Amino acid sequence: FRSGKTTLLRMLAGFERPSAGRILLDGADITDLPPHRRPVNMMFQNYALFPHLTVEGNIAFGLKQDGMRKAEVAGRVAEMLALVKLEGLGARRPHQLSGGQRQRVALARALAKRPRLFLLDEPMAALDRKLREDTRFELMELQHKLGLTFIVVTHDQEEAMTVASRIGVMNGGRLVQVATPSEIYERPNSRWVADFVGDINLIDGRVVSSGLNHTLIDILAGGRMLVAQPTELASGKLITVGLRPEKLIIETNGLSGENCFPGRVEDVGYRGGASLYKIKLDNGLDLKVSVANRARSIEPLIARQAKVWVSFPPEAGVVLLR
Repeated sequence: FRSGKTTLLRMLAGFERPSAGRILLDGADITDLPPHRRPVNMMFQNYALFPHLTVEGNIAFGLKQDGMRKAEVAGRVAEMLALVKLEGLGARRPHQLSGGQRQRVALARALAKRPRLFLLDEPMAALDRKLREDTRFELMELQHKLGLTFIVVTHDQEEAMTVASRIGVMNGGRLVQVATPSEIYERPNSRWVADFVGDINLIDGRVVSSGLNHTLIDILAGGRMLVAQPTELASGKLITVGLRPEKLIIETNGLSGENCFPGRVEDVGYRGGASLYKIKLDNGLDLKVSVANRARSIEPLIARQAKVWVSFPPEAGVVLLR
């Protein structure tokens, strides 16, 4: 299933023409402008470096095409090499570079023309995990240093959360939510966005009463829960409550009270810094609970099949109306 991320990027770059609507950049209509006349540059997923040119030749290519004077080209190339930390490698060819270095050459080539808008299509997809994590912060540093607008297409949610100041979540060619990373994660605007971004427990219920910023809900599977809700909801309304695994508390001592449910540990997944517990509640619901591994131990904090109680504060739940 295609969401349309790369197609949208190609329309901004001028490689695809929209079937309807206009593309505005700082209020100016660029819909009919060809790619070479737009103040926009794009870095492709496969970097598209010229294998027969050196690093310097690749970076200088677009500048020469624009007719820039030789001395200016040399100065801009040197500036770009310093910016992406490739000084001393200008004479090498792409096959003599590592994957991370080739990515930096592609970055430098795209930025050399000083575009007003910089488009990146899965820029870190070809890098191994450790290099990808390091490069994320370098990309953020580069963006802050240059003060340019970057639009990055990625399917990696962790990458989007790390590098973006705003995220647009796409589904079927539509932007279904545009917000800051924390808003997308903590306050998704629909069940689909909540389920798509990160791990979440989705619990269906019916409103019993709502007021004073709290909503009492009958869980369809059995039991009741209280959730902080800033707007009043009609009694009897069907809703879904989203609970992130790290917001839940798991205890082995018998507990009672609001938002406390008994169950049993079905499985434990070790993730290094945290362990993910899969809990089967007595009402039949399956929940995921994330617990930080603060102590050094090779054994899980709570064993499989252990009797447990899962609880959460009312502020942990987010009410999803669609």
